[in-house]
Amino acid sequence: MSLILRSWQPPDRGALFVVSGASGTGKTTLVKEALRRMPHVRFSVSVTTRPARSGEVDGRDYHFVTADEFARMVDDDALLEWAEVYGNRYGTPRAPVEDALARGESVLLDIDVQGARQVRRHMPEAVTIFILPPDMATIEARLRGRSTDSEAVIARRMAQARQQLQGAAEADYLVVNDDLETAHDVLQAIIVAELSRRQRRASLAARFSS
Repeated sequence: MSLILRSWQPPDRGALFVVSGASGTGKTTLVKEALRRMPHVRFSVSVTTRPARSGEVDGRDYHFVTADEFARMVDDDALLEWAEVYGNRYGTPRAPVEDALARGESVLLDIDVQGARQVRRHMPEAVTIFILPPDMATIEARLRGRSTDSEAVIARRMAQARQQLQGAAEADYLVVNDDLETAHDVLQAIIVAELSRRQRRASLAARFSS
């Protein structure tokens, strides 16, 4: 089965979807396909202090800023979430997300559990979706399938995955990525269902109730 929307009217106000999951659960693949198939749903471009890599474009891949600029954004509460990774900072700008929601567009974030918690504190109405593996053996098989990591690295990442998976208890929705096509359909069905809520389409309800 493949979820296809042939015609789709955006809601009065969009929704912020926060997709989280442990490394190796396939969440990035699922997010990319949802963005490809879902009209009026866009990805939030993160801001970062790391230098641009070859081929990266400012404003498309990331918003590249200085450390001082990033610090000002944190002080001004201009980020929905942020974290430091290997000496560089990454975050989600608040203003572009709020502007998109007000226009009836929806925004999809692909972030870790800690980032999802920060977003929920800033925007309690955010819809949180957690991607689960069918079991831990699947994550280990995927990590070993890369054929690039040592046993020590695999063990560390497995420990991190177990910790990250505890975030499933905090999510609004759970998607088990056992079969990829089924997981695609389930994730996209959640998005469609949330955007079809009456509360997001008050103008449509009013048209037929007056």
